[in-house]
Amino acid sequence: MEEVYFRKIMSTVILAVLVVLSFLLIKPILLSIIFGILLAFILTPVYNWFYSTTKSKNISAFLICFLLILLIVLPLWFLTPVIIDQSVKIYISSQQMDFVKPLKSIFPALFASEEFSVEIGSVIHSFVTKITNKLMNSLSTLILNFPTIFLQSLVVFFTLFFVLRDKEELTSYIKSLLPFTKDVEKKLFEMSKNITSSVIYGQIVIGIAQGLVLGLGLFIFKVPNALMLTLLSCLVGIFPIIGVALIWVPVSIYLLIAGNTLPALGVIIFGLVSSSIDNFIRPIIVSKKTQMPSSLILIGMIGGFFLFGILGLILGPLILAYLLIILEVYRNKKIPGILTR
Repeated sequence: MEEVYFRKIMSTVILAVLVVLSFLLIKPILLSIIFGILLAFILTPVYNWFYSTTKSKNISAFLICFLLILLIVLPLWFLTPVIIDQSVKIYISSQQMDFVKPLKSIFPALFASEEFSVEIGSVIHSFVTKITNKLMNSLSTLILNFPTIFLQSLVVFFTLFFVLRDKEELTSYIKSLLPFTKDVEKKLFEMSKNITSSVIYGQIVIGIAQGLVLGLGLFIFKVPNALMLTLLSCLVGIFPIIGVALIWVPVSIYLLIAGNTLPALGVIIFGLVSSSIDNFIRPIIVSKKTQMPSSLILIGMIGGFFLFGILGLILGPLILAYLLIILEVYRNKKIPGILTR
């Protein structure tokens, strides 16, 4: 009896040690692995189409990875010099810009006092300088850390390849580890899939589409530094409540103050169109029953960004959603209830 008990204790200790060591081993590349899994989820419909044509899992997964690499490398090759050039121009302009003058023209009574105007101008200039300095430092760090980024990218594509190829086996293995009944497992996987689709397609993809639509308007009306503003629009577009208005409203105000009335009106029109895309596209690609509340998504994105960086914008809402799903399973309630808008 004591020998059996001793073996159980030793087995548990060895398993715990191996789990800890394995976690420490993959910790530096954990986010890359997760990103590869998310890409596999997004690209599964494309993989299924390739597989129906080629009848080969290896060839289908390889084609997905190869096309994705081309889709990333080619734009980076041509756009990186432009991005660097526009980043430097924005940085220089922010250092020389008079922030008080446009505010005086909009709120003359508020800025009647010269001392108040100087103080506000100093605060705004300090704030903008800190932001632009941080952005330039981030760009420099990105360039200097290219070898690390390259290795992390390899992990992403290896993960993407094997998850696409072996997704059925991986799903079966994960199900075998879960301590739930078959009925609960089925509900859990179904809701997890629906909620993941809601976050990725309903928030991330639509947000990027909104940013691209606004970017098209910026290029058409030849707004300065349109490429950088488009990239920022795609980034802020994925945030619920905030959205692309954070870009097009200040840009249109700036153009109006500068006397560029036609470009300002054009940006406003494209801004309104991009902001309204959500109302038309979301109901088509995301079921209403699995749409997460905007407040929950926003909290998850902000918390995820602070914890995981840029990838946290996706992981944050998903973590909160999965937690709520598990809680609903344990409460034996209708799972979609708490996640409906």
